[in-house]
Amino acid sequence: MIVQLRICVPEELSAVALQACQEQVGTAETAFYPGASVLPEGDVIEVQAAREAVEELLEKLHVLKVQEVGSIVIAMPELVLSRRAETAESSAPGDGADAMIWDEVSHQTGEDSRLTWSYLAFLVLATQLAAIGIVTNSTIAIVGAMAVGPEFGPLAALAVALARRQWALGRRAALALGVGFPVAMLLAALTAWLSVPLGLFPADALDTGSAVEFIYHPGPYSLIVAVLAGAAGMLSVISRRSAALIGVFISVTTVPAAGFVAVALVLGEFQKAAGSAFQLLLNLVGIVVSAVAVLLFYRVVSRRLPEAAARQLRWQLRRTRG
Repeated sequence: MIVQLRICVPEELSAVALQACQEQVGTAETAFYPGASVLPEGDVIEVQAAREAVEELLEKLHVLKVQEVGSIVIAMPELVLSRRAETAESSAPGDGADAMIWDEVSHQTGEDSRLTWSYLAFLVLATQLAAIGIVTNSTIAIVGAMAVGPEFGPLAALAVALARRQWALGRRAALALGVGFPVAMLLAALTAWLSVPLGLFPADALDTGSAVEFIYHPGPYSLIVAVLAGAAGMLSVISRRSAALIGVFISVTTVPAAGFVAVALVLGEFQKAAGSAFQLLLNLVGIVVSAVAVLLFYRVVSRRLPEAAARQLRWQLRRTRG
């Protein structure tokens, strides 16, 4: 699994950055284009490296503050045919499928954590589907709600924020969750309130819904499912695997509970509403905690830049700046 980096640096910093790229274990190819960058003025370095070597290389570039005076662009080529690339992957410690690039995870979760109209629309639609599945005792509608729910983006961002102490990211994720769920639940409650006098479902609909009892009966397995869902979701983000089924797994503990709270309050089933609200809170906390645990585990086992190498790079940076 080869990763391509395009690094734009000022001329006075290019020699140090180029040396860091060339000396990085797992580097397959390095190209240098002096004066190729017009805005901002500087040189361009292109690097092909094994994915498991990228995080350490990025740490070196961050020590040199390349992202502040220039830029770093990361791309994932679909296909690389090169004997040098195969050798680089063999020489780099670890496996590309297990390699974690912190900047990539932060960027991906940051994009998914924004309170946007599309995020609100998906969450509202998912909660409406869950509410319909609850009053009709339809597991098909509930599964549909699970597939539509977008809530893992902010939950993953909140976990990254806690693990890396990126409080701005955490505030943005908390805003998306704190606004999204209440809005979706309020609209689901409004729909249920309008549906009762129209005779779309009976007032005792929650008494006959045996297929949805798990939603308002929180127990030990509720927390276990939430922990497993959070771990699976974060692993899918780290490994860049398809999140379609992961989203269904995670939504089983969140969106249906939110929809049940809305319907139960409208129908006066306050005890069941309290149970499903506790289920929702328990699962949100469980997902975030397990996701943070996965991130901290990866931080411990991942190859890090030695402090001696970081000090050497800082010394070279001060020297280049005079």
